[in-house]
Amino acid sequence: MGPPIECLASALVTIVRPEVPADYDVIRDLHTLAFAGPTEARLVDRLRGSSGSISLVAVEAGTVLGHILFTAVNLEGERPAVRVAGLGPMAVSPSRQRSGIGSALVEQGLEECRRAGYEAVVVVGHPRYYPRLGFRRCSSFGLRCQFDVPDEVFMAVELNPDVLSGGGEVRYPPEFSEE
Repeated sequence: MGPPIECLASALVTIVRPEVPADYDVIRDLHTLAFAGPTEARLVDRLRGSSGSISLVAVEAGTVLGHILFTAVNLEGERPAVRVAGLGPMAVSPSRQRSGIGSALVEQGLEECRRAGYEAVVVVGHPRYYPRLGFRRCSSFGLRCQFDVPDEVFMAVELNPDVLSGGGEVRYPPEFSEE
């Protein structure tokens, strides 16, 4: 991973860095609070340490305020193999949402995905949030999701130009189907 980044998400400096074991409980609590239940927190626990995963936290004044996870997904289609990461879950402390922490996590995460050799990133997320960070509807690339999700919430960003042309289906690891 490259050096931690700093962003001025508030009057304090926010550092984005890889998660460490001491962060696990706080990450679990963040996801439980941000999503009003434990489903995403359990997903993070199941995916933690999976091959090719990237897990980052946003820290301000020694406090973890946000977390983002990227994991390898499969793109099935009629093209040469493309390395794709799935973004999510991502959580920011409810008291600090809309302060730039989520954007800092996504931006640093995309850079880490590039360094790790990923060529694109997909997300099932808010249709007004992710386009600000360069994501477009997957349908514009001819991609579909294995899950039944509305077109406007399934998005992708290419880290290498034109790698998603040709369409196909994005398949998530089995942990995404577990409860």
